[in-house]
Amino acid sequence: MSSVLSPSTATPVKTHSLGMAIFALAMGGVGIGVTEFTMMGLLKEVEQGLGITTPQAGHLISAYALGVVVGAPLLAAVGAKLPRKKLALGLLLFFTVANLASFIAPDYGSMLVSRFAAGLPHGAFFGVAAVIAASLVPPTRRGWAISMVMAGLSVSNVVGVPFATWLGQTFGWRLLFVLVGAIGLLALAMVWKFVPFQHAHPDASIRRELGALKRLQVWLALLVGIVGFGGFFATYTYIAHTMTAVAGIPSALIPLVVALYGLGMVAGNIVGGRLADKSVMGTLYRVLPAIAVALVVYALAAHWQWSAMVMVFVVGASGSMLIPALQTRLLDASPDAPSLASSLNHAALNVANALGAFLGGLVIALGWGFVAPALVGAVLAVLGFGVALVSGLLERKRPLAA
Repeated sequence: MSSVLSPSTATPVKTHSLGMAIFALAMGGVGIGVTEFTMMGLLKEVEQGLGITTPQAGHLISAYALGVVVGAPLLAAVGAKLPRKKLALGLLLFFTVANLASFIAPDYGSMLVSRFAAGLPHGAFFGVAAVIAASLVPPTRRGWAISMVMAGLSVSNVVGVPFATWLGQTFGWRLLFVLVGAIGLLALAMVWKFVPFQHAHPDASIRRELGALKRLQVWLALLVGIVGFGGFFATYTYIAHTMTAVAGIPSALIPLVVALYGLGMVAGNIVGGRLADKSVMGTLYRVLPAIAVALVVYALAAHWQWSAMVMVFVVGASGSMLIPALQTRLLDASPDAPSLASSLNHAALNVANALGAFLGGLVIALGWGFVAPALVGAVLAVLGFGVALVSGLLERKRPLAA
């Protein structure tokens, strides 16, 4: 059986074992994707169940995103001295318990708190999962390994999110959190069984991890994610309203719409991983303008059912192509603090989530219609492209450390 060399452990990792380890980590991503994205497809049901407005329901999504922003650097730094497998297991347990707390939350205020808590382990888990996956393969395959872990997030939108959306529409939206709890427990068992144990770095410390925050290129990479990816969330947060109110698609078909978005994310994630292995900055330079174009076309195509469905796939694909490149860029910019740097990518993406949901809700509240968030998103993607250009120009003057 063929094997690859693990740079962190200097021991061969069998191909079969490698596949199961990455699959186990990706399963954690499935649970995270279901809890994060299904809320967007069930926004109407949440509004009715809690007796709140659409912007208020959007704040529940923002609360989760802000939990990610706070938890990613905090938990990654605090867990720096822990073996990576133990850290991943602890984060999955935290995630599972927090989602079950959302199931029993009695009112809007407690739901806000529980959604914030559920977001806390999100970024730190993806951060440590990406570092584990990258450590199991040669450096030239890091983009692929990271994209396979992130594929859990994408696959959740094909299978988990449509199923959870149907479940919530049919039997009650709170069952979403029971489903997520079950997925969390399954991921916990798989990570415990299949992910190899790795000792923490002997020099690991909170101070060492926080050193990543001193690097300008780390902050520029985060800013690319925050601004450039904001349009993805500005559009996706209100996708159910856009499809029903603008395209005239029946509510019963929203799970199909979400599945198309997920298929696009899977395709984009795979392509993005391959592109990142060839050129990280080249991927950013190409994908960000593509996102802007896709969002403008989506705003125009949303007025007809079939064109709206096609562009749902395209927007999902273009947005997810960005993630492996951003993840790899942060690892390159901070090789001595990989866990925190990798976790910060998801903090940035969830600042983008909060920003996109807020700006999307703002233009809707101003009466600009449900296609307006996509146009706002196109502007954000262009701004993200500008930040990427600045980062690339600075790197020419001062290359990243090997």
